[in-house]
Amino acid sequence: MKHRRRFKQTQSLEERLAQEAERLREQAKKLPHGSEREILLRKARQAETGSHMSEWLRSPGLQPPR
Repeated sequence: MKHRRRFKQTQSLEERLAQEAERLREQAKKLPHGSEREILLRKARQAETGSHMSEWLRSPGLQPPR
């Protein structure tokens, strides 16, 4: 049986996604306009969207159905 490697995360998922989005945007700035740059910018937007969705799902205003 294989054992999963588990890591304790020191940052929240939202923080990690926001940092990844920032890193991707900085990397995209260094590239000329083209498909590679667009791919990096798309990934950055996806990371930001994931961060916002995670924040929304964890918000106290979201209540389970009764």
